[in-house]
Amino acid sequence: MEPVDLIFATNNMHKVAEIRAILPPTLQVRSLTEAGIIKDIPELFHTLDENSLEKARIIHEMTGMHCFSEDTGLEVDSLGGEPGVHSARYAGVGRSAVENTRLLLERLKDKKDRAAQFRTVITLIWDSRVVQFEGVCKGHIVEKPKGDLGFGYDPIFIPEQETRTFAEMDLSEKNRFSHRRKAMDRLIKYLNELIVNDK
Repeated sequence: MEPVDLIFATNNMHKVAEIRAILPPTLQVRSLTEAGIIKDIPELFHTLDENSLEKARIIHEMTGMHCFSEDTGLEVDSLGGEPGVHSARYAGVGRSAVENTRLLLERLKDKKDRAAQFRTVITLIWDSRVVQFEGVCKGHIVEKPKGDLGFGYDPIFIPEQETRTFAEMDLSEKNRFSHRRKAMDRLIKYLNELIVNDK
């Protein structure tokens, strides 16, 4: 059976690699660039759910193809859920992950409570169906970055039941805890049932 083709509404190849590492052979994912789509989709909304839905909607309207998108945020308890939906641009538009991390650590400098969670919301649009899936990974923020793997806030986040940051783990180790993995597992389960029922 030919694999089902899905467009993943992102050009973040770190995220594409994470997802491809857990996909069954029945599913094939292409990034926007790989699908020949040159478009920067702004994240204009105030929640992960809305941003995820908007990205999927735009790509589905452009292509008419099955597609999914995700939006992920790091939510820190003592900062009222910041950076949250602004995680990718916490230090300002166009700022780097290093600058975002530096600002977060500065704002946590005098905080004893360093509990945090990564949360991912995936939106699938399959013909007329629109379904969302959530994945959460709880943990805490360390005082200084550790490790050089991963991306984004990975060097400062340690998941529950671990002593290493995400940036000290290889991809297979990270996927044991990953918020994105949890959301993807729910998406894949749904898609596998959908493909069987649509035969």
